[in-house]
Amino acid sequence: MNFSSIVANGVSLVGGGARLLRLMRNGVPEAAWGGAPVIPQAKPQGAIPTLKMPTARGWAPGQTPVAAPGLKVNAFATGLKHPRWLLVLPNGDVLAAESCFVERPAQSIFGYAMISTMKRAAAMGESANRITLLRDADGDGVAETQEIFLQGLNQPFGMALLDNRLYVGNTDGVVVFPYEEGASRIAAPGRKLVAFKPDGHWTRSLLPSPDGTKLYAGVGSLSNIGDEGMQVEEGRAAIYEIDLATGASRIFAGGLRNPVGLAWEPTTGALWTVVNERDGLGDETPPDYLTSVVDGGFYGWPYCYWGKTVDDRVPQDAAAVARALTPDYALGGHTASLGLCWVPAGTLPGFPDGMAIGQHGSWNRSKLSGYKLVFVPFENGRPSGPPRDILSGFLAPDERVSYGRPVGVALGPDGRSLLMADDVGDAIWRVTGA
Repeated sequence: MNFSSIVANGVSLVGGGARLLRLMRNGVPEAAWGGAPVIPQAKPQGAIPTLKMPTARGWAPGQTPVAAPGLKVNAFATGLKHPRWLLVLPNGDVLAAESCFVERPAQSIFGYAMISTMKRAAAMGESANRITLLRDADGDGVAETQEIFLQGLNQPFGMALLDNRLYVGNTDGVVVFPYEEGASRIAAPGRKLVAFKPDGHWTRSLLPSPDGTKLYAGVGSLSNIGDEGMQVEEGRAAIYEIDLATGASRIFAGGLRNPVGLAWEPTTGALWTVVNERDGLGDETPPDYLTSVVDGGFYGWPYCYWGKTVDDRVPQDAAAVARALTPDYALGGHTASLGLCWVPAGTLPGFPDGMAIGQHGSWNRSKLSGYKLVFVPFENGRPSGPPRDILSGFLAPDERVSYGRPVGVALGPDGRSLLMADDVGDAIWRVTGA
């Protein structure tokens, strides 16, 4: 056992004791879901926050996630290296961005232990920094071709294809490459369109505007609650709008701690996102959320959460709190909701219009949450009911190991399936009707 594992195990024991003490004092709170969630009062955890994360095991041969009744699941592709995000091309090819959170120097013993724990959970490590092409030429739902499409990237995540140009969201900015339909590889150099600050919440999701003239990009904060000062957070915790003709960019909406998945809701034409909220206030406080995003909107981070609930740990800005908007739909505390995809009615049997959400899963609460692909139904452009599972079974019943962790989700090339990236299982799963 190396030093990293020894420290991680030691802090795990300390954190486990603190976790049990908090459970005895506070019990297990009701899950904070929906448009009017019950959010427990904040209880700052101080120097020993809850730290609980399963060890990454991966899937045994023949083992798969559990599909909801009426659905079935199969491996579209396996043997990838930490696949995070997906893009389905017009010809039916699928691109998978393979990348990982890269270690930053620890600032404390607990920080070192957290890094060690994340490594054990396969949440941190060496980034493949590439995009792989998956091709299912015979249409049987399994990609028989798997080859490197683009490499030498910097933690690639979001992808978008417009006018024979492939846009890639690296952690330090958006890069554009020439693309030819049916190509199995891009060898041409890219051109940086816009620069972002790297590190911290490093993912950079991309979504084209419906008319193809703009690109929207999610840029997360560096820290939990501005721990290193707000100067380093300038230009972060926001969704950007990029004009593709000029390359000019602006902040479209701010106060979003870590906005990851982006999607258009077709009835209203509104932009929606899923956001990972702050840590250290309790198992369900505050919940991650799904929300529509308005131009110029401010959603509270770091000063407040779920509207105007003030976070007393943060030096306050009363004017910012006063204009903070309340999110639309709570997704449970620390579920790490990352993937987001609009799902038209009929894509999966028995499922109406709605959003599919890949919940990567918690690492910082007493009872683990997330580790599912879930569905939120919509009516008239708004969430309209409780969530439903699409895929589960990524976590062992005793919560000690994870077989996989859901991330990006996309409509399959056939329009009758969903594809989901699983970065611990190193797989892409395909969900269809049974």
